[in-house]
Amino acid sequence: MLLITYYDETLVETGMDDNIIKVGKYNTKFNDILGLSIDELEIYRSKGLPTHMIKSKHFKALKYIDYIPEIIKTPDYIGVNPNENGTESVELIKRYKDNILIGIKLDKENGYLYVSTMHDIQEAKINRRLYSGRIKEYFVDKKNDE
Repeated sequence: MLLITYYDETLVETGMDDNIIKVGKYNTKFNDILGLSIDELEIYRSKGLPTHMIKSKHFKALKYIDYIPEIIKTPDYIGVNPNENGTESVELIKRYKDNILIGIKLDKENGYLYVSTMHDIQEAKINRRLYSGRIKEYFVDKKNDE
């Protein structure tokens, strides 16, 4: 499976804010569950991400690009990619008609978080990752309006 890994890190570094979109804020509750220490930072994505997804034929995930803020705010599963050695990164998965995974990485040098990957993920892969402990189910606290 191909993963989308696209982000021009110079966009934030050079202050070219018209090329990036703020898509959310990191929830520090993820740290307690995943054993991380990422600060509550804003999360950005490049405006070029949809173009890259089209070139990579990630059409299923492309349909959900406007759902990135919702995925960040209320993921169904959270985890850490064990292949990201030395990088603070988080995987968030949300169930829709298609299961969608976004990867978020910390640029330590410049102090911001960014969406580094977005693709669909099969149900069997979610189940394997749950079983192995790579991802954990995430429950959003809901207030009772009664």
